[in-house]
Amino acid sequence: MPGDEARAPSPPTAGAVLARAEQFIWLTARVLEQRRFAFHFLGGDADPVDAALGAYLGGDGGYGHALDPDLRGPLSRPLHTAHALRVLDSLGRCAGQRIERLCGHLTRVSAPDGALPVVFPAPHAPHRPVGDAPPGELLATGPVVGVLHRNRVWHAWLFRATEFCWDRVEGLRHSHPYEVQSAVAFLDGAPDRARAAAAADRLGRLVRERGLAVLDPARRARYPVFPGYAPGEQLFPYDFARRPESLARGWFTDEEMARALAFLAARQRPDGGWPVPRRDRAPGSSLERRPIATLEALLTLRAYGCLPAGANRPAPVPPR
Repeated sequence: MPGDEARAPSPPTAGAVLARAEQFIWLTARVLEQRRFAFHFLGGDADPVDAALGAYLGGDGGYGHALDPDLRGPLSRPLHTAHALRVLDSLGRCAGQRIERLCGHLTRVSAPDGALPVVFPAPHAPHRPVGDAPPGELLATGPVVGVLHRNRVWHAWLFRATEFCWDRVEGLRHSHPYEVQSAVAFLDGAPDRARAAAAADRLGRLVRERGLAVLDPARRARYPVFPGYAPGEQLFPYDFARRPESLARGWFTDEEMARALAFLAARQRPDGGWPVPRRDRAPGSSLERRPIATLEALLTLRAYGCLPAGANRPAPVPPR
């Protein structure tokens, strides 16, 4: 029919999105991400994921070997720990001797205030400069404490680390998007749900007032890019509320979240993967991070009903 050539192409179906992503994962991902994809989307078993994650476990009870692709080298790092705990949480395996040893490791590497530094004086990505005695930071501590509480882990290390997180989250007056992400990770797992809800409400107002989340992707140029971030390195509602049950979901209207999710789906590249809007930290780190970003995008889209349930696994029970 006349005019057909002017019509915009139809968006890919959910099944096509998943099929393209699967091809991308098989062609580019590390063994860990391939097995995670199989577990979450193909009905695969948890044991192969667990085995692949074990390759990053060090003799000190922590995780290293570039589990987080931005941090190279074999040494254990708190950001690797946060990554490992997210994987174990998704498997329902945040318990037992492994977690006990991990908490012992966290005790040994914590700063004097009981919290975790982002990195230690050793090889690291250039965007994370570090002194001889780096202080504890919410960026590293919040996600670890949140997951451990979410899984009802009890260890002496958690007492001071939890108080550190409460102090930082409730005292935030100025922040940047990644620190807010870490605050959400803590609040979503914190046992005191009333206190967490109150803190999240205040933090959500800060996010909106400071423009920390791009609420309208069509006008993203109007939102600030924060110092040290790469051009275009901005966060969207789905980056804070990865699942509908997150406390951060209440920060955004249904329309804002729908726009953000449509934008997320449209970011899939022709090769099937999602982009990583960050600076290249080291040769290979960006290549390793794209499959991780792809898994995160798929899990978020499915959590909001934008992808078929398929081999969906039940999420861990949230704290009461």
